[in-house]
Amino acid sequence: MPKSTAPTTLLFVCMGNICRSPTAHGVMRHKALAQGWGPDVLRIDSAGTHNYHPGAAPDPRSLQHAVRRGYAFADLRARQLEASDFASADLILVMDWDNLALVEAQCPDYSHHKVRRLTEFCTRHDASVVPDPYYGGDAGFEQVLNLVEDACDGLLAHIARRQARTK
Repeated sequence: MPKSTAPTTLLFVCMGNICRSPTAHGVMRHKALAQGWGPDVLRIDSAGTHNYHPGAAPDPRSLQHAVRRGYAFADLRARQLEASDFASADLILVMDWDNLALVEAQCPDYSHHKVRRLTEFCTRHDASVVPDPYYGGDAGFEQVLNLVEDACDGLLAHIARRQARTK
């Protein structure tokens, strides 16, 4: 388990914060806890670039597909990205090109290095983005989970390497 003076803070971002980013939030929380990483090592949050669903639970289809794989995140609630997120997050992980552009447009100069696409951490899938499943069917939600699981595994390895270098 990595040791560091301060936990790493991750913020997952999609458009409305009801499908992709809470899925990533829930999957990463599950995987981190399975590794024995609590909030003293890794803090996880999610937000949307738009305020479409403030306070809403994740999309029921996201929850349904996630539960089949052993993930639970019905406790999460949608919120919009805030200015303070740029200071508090160590990594801001966006789901697609549109959200990357929106986050970068709001991002202060001192935080641009923190903004990355989540799929940059994929090791098994070759995808540039996590596509929005909202208007599609079951296959879209399964694809989101496949990409998110892969990226979260790669991201955990990245964090472990980074924290080992700071020891």
